[in-house]
Amino acid sequence: MTRLSRPLSAVAVGAAVAAVLTGCASGGATAPAASSGLAIGATDLSGVCPATVVIQTDWNPQAEQGGLFTLLGPDARIDAGKKSVSGPLMSKGEWTGVNVEIRAGGPAIGFSGVPAQMYTDPDILLGWVNTDDAIAASDTLPTTAVMSTFEKAPWAIMWDPKTYPDVHSIADLGKTDATVRYFDGTTYMDYLTGSGLLRTDQLDGSYDGTPAAFIAADGTAAQQGFATVEPWVYENAIPEWGRALDYQLVADTGYPIYAVALAARSADIDTQADCLSKLVPVVQQASVDYFADPAAANALIVSAVEQYDNGWVYPAAEAENSTAQQRALGLAANGADGTFGSFDETRVARVQSIVTPILTEKGVTVPAGLTPEQLATNRFLDPAIALP
Repeated sequence: MTRLSRPLSAVAVGAAVAAVLTGCASGGATAPAASSGLAIGATDLSGVCPATVVIQTDWNPQAEQGGLFTLLGPDARIDAGKKSVSGPLMSKGEWTGVNVEIRAGGPAIGFSGVPAQMYTDPDILLGWVNTDDAIAASDTLPTTAVMSTFEKAPWAIMWDPKTYPDVHSIADLGKTDATVRYFDGTTYMDYLTGSGLLRTDQLDGSYDGTPAAFIAADGTAAQQGFATVEPWVYENAIPEWGRALDYQLVADTGYPIYAVALAARSADIDTQADCLSKLVPVVQQASVDYFADPAAANALIVSAVEQYDNGWVYPAAEAENSTAQQRALGLAANGADGTFGSFDETRVARVQSIVTPILTEKGVTVPAGLTPEQLATNRFLDPAIALP
């Protein structure tokens, strides 16, 4: 049955550290599509960046990755075996002199956390890392985010408004007898119970990303999900359900992580500084360009999913809905300073204050003295690039 949501968590990232440290082997970058005959445009990355810029995502291709797929031009090549898409890295329709490879996460990497994957394979330059996952991995697999892809995280708790007509928030849900199904180990669930919004006796950590249990409960259970994914899927693509869901973003309850921020290994912030200074603004602009015209990137995403053929189903209509919801819900938005992709240091510190005690209680080591600057930096952003 089709899996809907990511089963990764900050605690899982911490648990993966030992496995990474016991044995690492590079997977090697996929040979990119041919770029011969292309002239290098206004942005030349060839002298400072790797010949192939490898970006590791946290899940199967989907519209949330639209900005990355906008880096690829019409010569992109899908490798179904390696679950990657590669081709000339483009900026405003011009070749940058290097290639880019976008790798799928989740099942493609055995559900490993992205920090673990980045340290397993040194070919990876950038990866998608949540702030809480970065904190969990900071002791032995440190990463530093260089661009925020979401101003607000898409994670949500959803419920059936027919069963619970008086529930309008997660806090309201906590006052009912509803079971709340989730991926065991999800750090934000510890926050929701610790802050009193939900009760621990409501929780069921057996969610496996499939809709069967939710449907069988016939509306009596709530469930975690992505605001850009599950509400549309349950209403439009699951005939056994076929009606609207209500939900609230976890971010709107006071859990302000930066979801799937584009991050580098912390040591590479200095060693790859020349590359990142030129590359990060290209990714910024590609993300802005995606929302102006998402059709080509979404078509490539849908095609990649079809060719990967790993149980993830992603129709074009779902991609279109996700693109629209990212903007409508304020998920993809400019930072507080008006720049797309920027980080607020105070906000990162707030995440640390929430997450560190949770992780420590679970036995995950968080280094003393870890600073917001070590977790995220605006150093490489172009402050002039913004969504309209």
